[in-house]
Amino acid sequence: MNTATLNYLESYLTPRRQQLFKEVLAERTRFLTVAIEDVGHLHNTSAVMRSCDAFGVQDVHVIEELKGKRIDREIAMGAQKWTTVHRYDSTKNALAQLKHNGYRIVATTPHHTAHKLEDFKLDQPTALFFGSEKDGLTEAVIEAADDYVYIPTFGFTQSLNISVCAAILLQDLTFRMRNSALDWKLKDSDITEIKALWLKRNLKDYEALVNQFNSQH
Repeated sequence: MNTATLNYLESYLTPRRQQLFKEVLAERTRFLTVAIEDVGHLHNTSAVMRSCDAFGVQDVHVIEELKGKRIDREIAMGAQKWTTVHRYDSTKNALAQLKHNGYRIVATTPHHTAHKLEDFKLDQPTALFFGSEKDGLTEAVIEAADDYVYIPTFGFTQSLNISVCAAILLQDLTFRMRNSALDWKLKDSDITEIKALWLKRNLKDYEALVNQFNSQH
């Protein structure tokens, strides 16, 4: 979308919403991203999306190889208005795409030789993979991972719910990221792309407004 169209559409937001877009985009990142592999409980997928939005992580990668496309209703509610959801029909395709985009693949698992969260080094673009509640990550992810991370627990419960795990990891890692010299902020092209996406999802008469602008120019 060109700048003129974007500015025209943005003029239909209240000044407060325009300022909020600007402030949130300044804290948004694609340095960290999240991949969810065949999570069975839809509320967990939604909760992870909310955590991504809350901590400024723009992209969520959803793999639907085993359970099929079950998240449509969930994506139609809440945080999907603000995150960019990428969907894959296989773990293999997701891994290939993320590696192609320059991400280090990091498996979150308590069952593998891994770094404790406090010892985990965040020094390059990273994709955090989360597995299903029952079975965890598949062997495909475990074998392809460049690194592993886990949250130490000290009770009888040895693992955390996926949405809780995601929130803890994202809070810690995004805090460290923002207080580092890492180049984590969005590029100008990303800001334009995401702002256009938000306008499309939030302006009730989006299509009519675009047609109106095009007819006048």
